[in-house]
Amino acid sequence: MDGTTRDRPRPVALALAGLLCCSLLSASVALLAQRDDLPAKSHEAKKAMSEGRFEAAVNLYQELVRADPDNAGFVLDLGLALHSAGRYREAVKPFEVYLKRQGDSGPVWLLLGLDYQKLGEAERAVEPLERALRADPDNQTARLELAQALLSAGRPNEAESQLLRLTGLHPELAEAWQALGLTYVALARRALGELERLAPDSAYYDVLLARSLIERNQYYLGFHAYKDALAKDPRLRAVYEGLAEAYRRTGHPDWARTEEDRERQLPPPDCASHQFECAFMTGNYRELLELTRQSQTAESRYWQAWGYSELSLQAFAHLAQMPPSPAIHDLLAEAYRIQGKYDLSVKEWQEALQLAPGDRRQKEGLARALWLNREYDQARPLLEDLIKTQPESVALNYELGDTLLRGQDAAPKAIPFLERAAQISPDDKAVHASLGRAYMRVGEPEKAIPQFKAALGLDEEGTLYYQLAQAYQKTGQRDLARQTMQKFRQISQAAEARKPQRLEEYQITPP
Repeated sequence: MDGTTRDRPRPVALALAGLLCCSLLSASVALLAQRDDLPAKSHEAKKAMSEGRFEAAVNLYQELVRADPDNAGFVLDLGLALHSAGRYREAVKPFEVYLKRQGDSGPVWLLLGLDYQKLGEAERAVEPLERALRADPDNQTARLELAQALLSAGRPNEAESQLLRLTGLHPELAEAWQALGLTYVALARRALGELERLAPDSAYYDVLLARSLIERNQYYLGFHAYKDALAKDPRLRAVYEGLAEAYRRTGHPDWARTEEDRERQLPPPDCASHQFECAFMTGNYRELLELTRQSQTAESRYWQAWGYSELSLQAFAHLAQMPPSPAIHDLLAEAYRIQGKYDLSVKEWQEALQLAPGDRRQKEGLARALWLNREYDQARPLLEDLIKTQPESVALNYELGDTLLRGQDAAPKAIPFLERAAQISPDDKAVHASLGRAYMRVGEPEKAIPQFKAALGLDEEGTLYYQLAQAYQKTGQRDLARQTMQKFRQISQAAEARKPQRLEEYQITPP
């Protein structure tokens, strides 16, 4: 074969080359056609957004971004569509891409912060919300969301400064007063925690513990905590106030009057040596807090807790004087939830929904209250509806999964939701406990074991050790089952020993 023959294109090669050219030409024509179609598709996507068809808009904007990935407008619109569809985790990336390309944009920073808030990632929400507020210092939504993110992230002091400014600028904003009240509650709890570390056996700590117990309707335990405080320091006025309250709540108004008389007989404090108490009695709570910040004693933390508690009551009182609003019922519902009065919490959320029928927060609050009140049949349809637009919510996935788990033969339906919650929030012990129980129900103890192990420490009675021992037993790990059961017995016996052992500890005794 000569060189001329060797260099001549073969028929097969010519055919392949022709096919390749045709393919490239077809692709070019398709690309041109696709680009020509972009305005029409963009119009269709905008129409879907305006009509509330967010999933359809997501699909269209995804196609637009693939066709023109350098178009920042399409990237932003995709983020907006995902956000509107409740797909907050997916919305984060296009918003971040847009901000990287286009620089600062207050509204986009706000949306990014809101998405992190929806995902329960408050710490990550703070910086975007701060940037949104810097871009628009008068944006009350950005300031309120920033304050709430700071509070959720365990930074109540910073939240307080934002909320004081917000309530000063917008005193009509009920949500700001509610958030301010909750911020002071958080600060009071922090002071109580510091007091517990400094002086757990002090009368100061006993008083605050007793007050908390009485507020949660644990009258007997609260009453005896006040009695302990009285034995340690009979000069504390709050002891007599607390005992009087315990007597009133348990149907002993005559005994309550006796304690009130005893309080009135106490001499006034010497303000030279009891500055904190004097500031408190004159109602100068902010002056009191300034004084307490200069000291790291048990006494200072005691009065700091009282100061923040009073400021929280002032904020809530201001809120209560405002015209009826969802925020007021929201506050009452949360207060009842904290006290364990779930039936009353349900009623408040229902009132809130009457004032704001389409408000997602009110629906979510009602669903959670119904779940806590064990009204699973009523909670289930609400949770199923809510999760459609917020599929990555840890709370909704957990509550729906747990609700389904309570039904007969419904464990297989519960597992996907509980698995999703565990994937999103791997440190949530309650989620792992429910998922472990679901696996046991469907006969998969080997899957239940890591879930129960992750949930250990959730309850004081050691129930999860018992469930873990059962899972070990079913998988043939008898030694581990025996060791774990022994641990369960130790914990349960210790819990039993902590319960009141004497009859008088279950009684309210006279003064």
